[in-house]
Amino acid sequence: MLDRAVSELSKPRRRLPNQRWQIYLQKPEFAQNLAGLTNISPIVSQLLINRGMETPEQVQAFLNPESLVLPSPLEDFPDLAISLELLQNAIASQTKIAICGDYDADGMTSTALLLRSLRTLGAQVDYAIPSRMHEGYGINKRIVEEFHSEGVGLILTVDNGISAFEPVARARELGLAVIITDHHDIPQKLPPANAILNPKLIAESSPYRGVAGVGIAYILAVSLAQQLGETKGLIQPMLALFTLGTIADLAPLTGVNRRWVKRGLQHLPKSNLPGVRALIQVGGVQAREEGQGGQGGQGGISPPTPHSPLPTPKSLKPEDIGFRLGPRINAIGRIGNPQTVIELLTTDDMGVALELAKQCEQTNTSRQLMCEQIEQEAIAYVETEFVASLQKDRVLVVVQPNWHHGVIGIVASRLVERYGVPVFIGTYEDEKHIRGSARGIPEFHVFEALEYCHDLLGKFGGHKAAGGFSLPAENLQMLRSRLIEFANQCLEPQHLKPLLKIDAEVNLNHINQQLYQQLNALHPCGMDNPDPVFWTPNVQVVEQKIVGKGHIKLTIAQTVDNQQYKIKAIAWRWGDYFQLPPRVDVAYKLRENYFNGNTTIELELIGVRLPIQLQQFFASPPTPLSTTFEYNQRHYTCGFYKNGIEAELRIKNSEGKVLAMQPGHIIGLLGTNRQNAKEVDISQPQYDNIIQAALQALSVKS
Repeated sequence: MLDRAVSELSKPRRRLPNQRWQIYLQKPEFAQNLAGLTNISPIVSQLLINRGMETPEQVQAFLNPESLVLPSPLEDFPDLAISLELLQNAIASQTKIAICGDYDADGMTSTALLLRSLRTLGAQVDYAIPSRMHEGYGINKRIVEEFHSEGVGLILTVDNGISAFEPVARARELGLAVIITDHHDIPQKLPPANAILNPKLIAESSPYRGVAGVGIAYILAVSLAQQLGETKGLIQPMLALFTLGTIADLAPLTGVNRRWVKRGLQHLPKSNLPGVRALIQVGGVQAREEGQGGQGGQGGISPPTPHSPLPTPKSLKPEDIGFRLGPRINAIGRIGNPQTVIELLTTDDMGVALELAKQCEQTNTSRQLMCEQIEQEAIAYVETEFVASLQKDRVLVVVQPNWHHGVIGIVASRLVERYGVPVFIGTYEDEKHIRGSARGIPEFHVFEALEYCHDLLGKFGGHKAAGGFSLPAENLQMLRSRLIEFANQCLEPQHLKPLLKIDAEVNLNHINQQLYQQLNALHPCGMDNPDPVFWTPNVQVVEQKIVGKGHIKLTIAQTVDNQQYKIKAIAWRWGDYFQLPPRVDVAYKLRENYFNGNTTIELELIGVRLPIQLQQFFASPPTPLSTTFEYNQRHYTCGFYKNGIEAELRIKNSEGKVLAMQPGHIIGLLGTNRQNAKEVDISQPQYDNIIQAALQALSVKS
């Protein structure tokens, strides 16, 4: 037989993505009943059950958010009335109002929203945003003193302030009134502001509970305009900024967020805000009819050019903001000057807006290059220093000099995706100080981990999924040890794989425009209402190639009732996994590709694994280990054999030729012995078909 291991001749290929697949329990009868009561398809019904909906009333409220009966914000926010009174008095007396914003997309859109609305309502208003590089997040004493020296009488924080006890106390000492609008977690001691608007302070059952900072700003601005009787021409521009900030900040798309974002996505393409129009143009966003065209450009790979004509469409999709507009705003906050975005979103001059949007575009390009470089350096460092001990450490602490701390949070997320463990990444501000970002996994609480290390840190903050921190450089090794200690208390080895939640199994012959249109009922999708994820078992990878910057473009096929169905797919940033094995289970989202006037449904792969049948065979080969079968009127023997540390499937014909393959390999060996065996691509139909026949024979025999 063939004695040399297949892997000696196989081309090197990185492991498959390290994932845990969690497939929702299917409830076909319940789904069918709910579908009948609500006039939706059973597949949409199952998706809604997966998202926690069990009654026709819940389904109707979700599918038609405009039917939601909203309480007045004045009822749900105890301090809204006093906030409106303070603002009305400031406008009437022409007292100077100063907004203190934040440098992320939520903070910048909130600042722009309140600047525009307050100016329109006759207020004297200006703003300040702390320096990301030199001051960090939130209002501080320097800004308070500066506002006081400029004659400000009322400070309005947006997307920050809930933890700023000392700066707010100083403002009150100086005689300034303070309204805090924020959505971050509530500290043990609230700052002594005149009014605090924070959804975390209201009832959990409130539909306003999930709003981001820009949601609080929107509620405040609309309520003020209504009280002053000046809503005309104000609501649509504010709705556009609310929609941008809410999606970019990854706020949950439930409750009022779902209702207002759905409206906003329809209005954005025809927005009269020059800044929004310029962002859409420079970002190459092709808005479209509902359910049309999810990806622009050739084969969904290349974005449209900034000068391509924009159709007059019905609606944008959240991914247009999440992947196109949001990053261009966030890039400025990360490595540029937030003033660029504030001016972009508040100018009424289209020429100025286009120039500023181009600056956002250039900054985002720089941010992308910076991220790629830091990511590659971080991966090289991890592979050299830490990868061997990851299962034991259960956390990554990666610190290197000369990284830009404005983008290391993005790199942390990519490392979590790659290695499946919580990541704490940092860089040196100077020889003695480190500043960093952290990203977690579902079973790990980032803020609790930072609190566990509080005596080693300077400033720190965050929540369950993410955080930021600083520390003296001399404490780095102790921090690593302490975080490893914490991670080993809360994480088990099985947690160290990214969790992939999958809605339902679908065969390729059921993927069509009709299914895609049915899924539109769930839009807009985002946080707490994710895009549906489907899976298909044991598909054949027919073609695959690398495109763009490390993406895999492929065609997969499945045979159903003796008929083969093919579909194109894209796997973003999966170049490391090229080439994929010839047979895999795939998990994916559905996307429309709109190109040259043609619309097709394609798959966006987010998960892949060896077919469950193949995994089971090679993990515990059936008994007996060999059998005979017939294929195309020829007799064969096949069986599992140990070769080194791995099991190997061997198939032998009547002439003594043997085909040998190992799981996950795309190259097999064919010959009468290993010395004269040639490499063959076992994904080719003539080999794949016989392998499937052999596995079927062994399955029946076992």
